[in-house]
Amino acid sequence: MSELSSRQRSHLRSLAHGLDPVVFVGHAGVTAAVVREIDDALAARELIKVKLVGDRNERAESAESVATRTGAALAGLIGRVAILYRPSPEPERRRIDLPS
Repeated sequence: MSELSSRQRSHLRSLAHGLDPVVFVGHAGVTAAVVREIDDALAARELIKVKLVGDRNERAESAESVATRTGAALAGLIGRVAILYRPSPEPERRRIDLPS
């Protein structure tokens, strides 16, 4: 996924405000099973929240790892929650229109 502009990240964070985390990354870290769950959630919803554990650096590394491994963009990392966005590959199934 290409890099998001600050306007696009802001728009996605505002859309994600009312969402609850759908996947929790535990002390085992970013395992293959966690990546599959996140990938499935992104395919179904495009925009999700993921709850992370660990200190600030561990959470940032986990969020970047998840984004890279799923082909998603990291729209934000607020405290222990990462906001991930990946548009649907099928244009007719896309729910979110990003500003230019």
